[in-house]
Amino acid sequence: MTRLCVRLTAAVASVLAIAGCERKPQPPAAHAENADAFIERLNRELADLSKEQSSAGFAYATFINVDTEFLNAKANERVLEYFSGAVEKAKAYKPDQLSPNAARSVQLLKLGVAAPAPADATKRAELAAITSKMEGMYGAAKYCPKGPESCKDQTELSDILANSRNYDELTEAWTGWHSTARPIRKDYVRFVELANEGAKELGFADLGAMWRSNYDMPPDDFTKEAARLWEQVKPLYGSLHCYVRGKLQKTYGQEHVPSNKPIPAQLLGNMWAQQWGEIYPLVEPYPGATDVNVTAALVKQKYDPVKITQSAENFYVSLGFPKLPQTFWERSLLAKPRDRDVQCHASAWHMDGKEDVRIKQCIEPTQEHLMTVYHELGHVFYYLSYKDQPYLYQSGANDGFHEAIGDTVNLSMTPAYLNQIGLAGAVKPSKEATINQQMRLALDKLAFLPFGKLIDEWRWKVFSGEIKPENYNAAWWQLREQYQGVAAPVPRTEEDFDPGAKYHIPANTPYTRYFLSYILQFQFHRALCQAAGFQGPLNECSIYGNEEAGKRFREMLALGQSQPWQDTLEKLTGTREMDASAISEYFAPLLAWLEEQNKGQTCGW
Repeated sequence: MTRLCVRLTAAVASVLAIAGCERKPQPPAAHAENADAFIERLNRELADLSKEQSSAGFAYATFINVDTEFLNAKANERVLEYFSGAVEKAKAYKPDQLSPNAARSVQLLKLGVAAPAPADATKRAELAAITSKMEGMYGAAKYCPKGPESCKDQTELSDILANSRNYDELTEAWTGWHSTARPIRKDYVRFVELANEGAKELGFADLGAMWRSNYDMPPDDFTKEAARLWEQVKPLYGSLHCYVRGKLQKTYGQEHVPSNKPIPAQLLGNMWAQQWGEIYPLVEPYPGATDVNVTAALVKQKYDPVKITQSAENFYVSLGFPKLPQTFWERSLLAKPRDRDVQCHASAWHMDGKEDVRIKQCIEPTQEHLMTVYHELGHVFYYLSYKDQPYLYQSGANDGFHEAIGDTVNLSMTPAYLNQIGLAGAVKPSKEATINQQMRLALDKLAFLPFGKLIDEWRWKVFSGEIKPENYNAAWWQLREQYQGVAAPVPRTEEDFDPGAKYHIPANTPYTRYFLSYILQFQFHRALCQAAGFQGPLNECSIYGNEEAGKRFREMLALGQSQPWQDTLEKLTGTREMDASAISEYFAPLLAWLEEQNKGQTCGW
């Protein structure tokens, strides 16, 4: 996860409040200078404010209490106030007065926060308080079925989903975590009202239309683009779903996993059924054909959070990226503290727009966490690559790019690479080994695609009013069945707020970026493998240590958001269109195998 654009920071806010002189920063007056000078000053002042907001946000995420919640809310409120004023002053410039740079900067300014506040100061303060409160409620949530001594947090409940094969135990863990989201519902309804009001004041139909305007095309065109990409990958997901359902039916029985029906959501190894890697032992195509147990190797070799992070750093350095600054190691949160509540959800942070970069993750020695750290450092090295861009250009070409960078590197973590760094034995090439490896990855990559699509589709409809509060939960499950083919384990009502059990809803983090990233990462991987001169199946390529691929990668990242994403994509891939064909090419061996396995089965739901 990345913290985008005007997500700003807190030591300054607390100092000013203590001193009793809460200075309210004001954006520059538009009439006093030409548009380019106005934008130049905006970039400087937004960069300063971002340091305050990032500090407040990082302190809150890593030390959740009433004081850090207050400081985080005040810092967000200060930024929202500045942001609203800056947008108002930008309106004084007519379009024909703007240079291309100023015009792009003004548009990005309008799109710079995920939830713009209304101009009304009281509502602005209310929005800042609600967003901070919802994020804190999620971070501190626990399921306590038999009083305080029985409490389990998300990590503990997720471990049950990942490791248990007891149907009732899985159902209780799933239901328990989702019950913790109910208190968020009321605040979310009000959040939608306030954020929509802010978006409309900026000239957008609603907050969803504002989000979709951030892709260098009209929002309705982007809706069609996302639908086109889903249609490209839908058959791939359908084949995997059909095979996995059949295997789960053998484990849990026809009574729990009926044919031609959605799969119960708690059986897929993940709290949100978004990635299915934890059930690999239940669906492994050729048991024993491969012996790549990265988790066991990490434990045996005593990989701690720092050593895991250093492994990820070494990969990027092999491509010509600089080593991480010392402050990264001093200021990141890499392990879960024992003495306080923190948000363990992994995230990367660009604290000052320069070299103060960090990650926040409760790292454990597992393959999943190893992959996540490589992913988060993708954000970090993107930050460092575009740190010399003006503040408003310090972001991904589109937000899908930002999420795709680390995952592109994940695709190079082949068995041969893992063997090279001592985390896997030599893998003998064979059809069976290839199918096993591809199945393991498909349970992550292909399984994620519909979930990545539906999260924001639900929110777009909520923001537009198509989905009303009295139908929040029913509409959520309608989309989950439509796209994922998964069903709630127990009956749900509108007293529940199951969307709020996913971090990105209470944290108001747009999610389409993840869907796009799962398309783009394969497109990037194919282009980088071609640049590296790799000959062979795409799934066997690793760009580790390749200077030419690293050079092409770094050149793309350095552009940030300084130009339309289509131009940046073309620079690396030679095409201006996102394209899922690289996914089909990558998984060609598995898709052919699944077609054989599913013969005679009635797929779909």
